[in-house]
Amino acid sequence: MDMKKILLPVLGVLIGVAGFAQSKDTLDTGKSVREKVLADIQSTLEKKTKAIDSTMLKLDQKVDSLDLSIRVTSNAREKADKLFDRVQALEDKQKAIEQNELNIFQANYQAAVVNLVYMDREIKPVVLFKTSKEFFELLTETTNPTYYPGYNDWYKQFHEFVEKNKKSSVSLTVFSNMVNYTSTVASSIPLGGPVTVLFFSGLETYINSLGKKKKELRDQSEKMFELTAKLSQFVHDKSDVEHDWQTITKELSEMHTHYDTVLYQNLKSLGISPEEFDQRFNKESDAEKRYAYITEIRKKASELVASQKALQPKDWKENIYFSLMDVQSLKLRFGQITFRMSENMDEYQQLLKKYAKDPVIGEKVSTLQKKLNELKEVFDNAFNPLDYLHSATRMYKVT
Repeated sequence: MDMKKILLPVLGVLIGVAGFAQSKDTLDTGKSVREKVLADIQSTLEKKTKAIDSTMLKLDQKVDSLDLSIRVTSNAREKADKLFDRVQALEDKQKAIEQNELNIFQANYQAAVVNLVYMDREIKPVVLFKTSKEFFELLTETTNPTYYPGYNDWYKQFHEFVEKNKKSSVSLTVFSNMVNYTSTVASSIPLGGPVTVLFFSGLETYINSLGKKKKELRDQSEKMFELTAKLSQFVHDKSDVEHDWQTITKELSEMHTHYDTVLYQNLKSLGISPEEFDQRFNKESDAEKRYAYITEIRKKASELVASQKALQPKDWKENIYFSLMDVQSLKLRFGQITFRMSENMDEYQQLLKKYAKDPVIGEKVSTLQKKLNELKEVFDNAFNPLDYLHSATRMYKVT
């Protein structure tokens, strides 16, 4: 494969600081270190590019001057010498072009490795995890009737009625057989699925059995029936939104597994053990020491590219090319996942808005909405999915 033909039109300098730090990474205390290293890479490449541009300009001028001399020179020996000089100048120009290409590949790969080692902190920010955990725990409570005043005591009476009358009612018998009443009342309250029909049928039978003398219990039962019905509808409405979130988090977990594979493949290529990397990068809290270590890594990345060219003059770009694509693919995938997470939070917002003013469950839903707002705020402070996707698609500029 002629990687030169494929790479040069689409790959450029993978080192724009904005392109590599688009996430509002307030969770990453090492952001300034990353930006400093990327700025070092950019500065080094700019100096090398400027020097090569100057060399290329001088060589072009030399070739033009030799061409003019060759045209006006009649002396055969002098013309031959100038032709030799012209060939030498063109060879030097080709070497400069190849050196420029090597410089770009080195800068690309250095920056790719720097971004790769920092991606772990973007994929699993602890604060976001904690906030989402709090939200979903509260969501579970909101949809659990046993967290509402009076439900537990009332349900015990309903359960006693079911057990006492199940022999005289097929639906009560089936319902009793399908649920297990334990010390955890919630485990026997079906808010979704076929058994829900039997549950509400049993509730209706129970309420209808209560005479005028038990008006207080009847009124309470009707309120608990309404509460259970509202929660059942809420659970139904949130099922699709919840399924999407579960799918997204599963994909995020799978992506993290793939990320680990790509990371350790690159560390292995650079001759860095996972243990060393964990100790000197993940566990290192001193910014200066981390900067020094990342600088070591980027130098190894540069040396790897140079050694690949020396060992495989014709095919050296291929492995580097695929490493660059691996990093871009990870960033694109992560950007897409965070975009879907943002959309999913908006869907939860719409769901909670629907029930926020409900007279039965509205108070708990409003509390839940505040927790979702906190999660959304943490997410927005940590990520900007559209900017992240934009930067990932423009990681390589035309050279």
